[in-house]
Amino acid sequence: MARARSVFLTANFDRNLVGIREFLAEADAAGAFERLLHRLESAVIPQLQRFPEIGADFLSRAPLSAEGQALFEDVAKAVGRDAELRQWVDGDYVVLYLVKGGSIYLLSIKHQRQVSFDFAGHWP
Repeated sequence: MARARSVFLTANFDRNLVGIREFLAEADAAGAFERLLHRLESAVIPQLQRFPEIGADFLSRAPLSAEGQALFEDVAKAVGRDAELRQWVDGDYVVLYLVKGGSIYLLSIKHQRQVSFDFAGHWP
């Protein structure tokens, strides 16, 4: 049986939750935020505690551009060899987390619709 780990929410994760709440309120979907909080508490965090490897290894997919590669190398160096940076897609949400020792650090969460491109900004 896998051992349970401690889970910590980072300040960035908290800011992301505020952003999601505002995003969903603007979309008249405020109830979805309450469901997200319930899902985090009742399913996501307990699953990560028991099975921290559930998410994909974020650093296993190196970018192809030179700029992306430079940023990727900085992130890999910051993570270090004794930790794993993982990404888990859970429903409409993408969670980025760090596994280090007996702890899990929730780094970021985004609603998939928050990740978009500014097409209007590309044309005059």
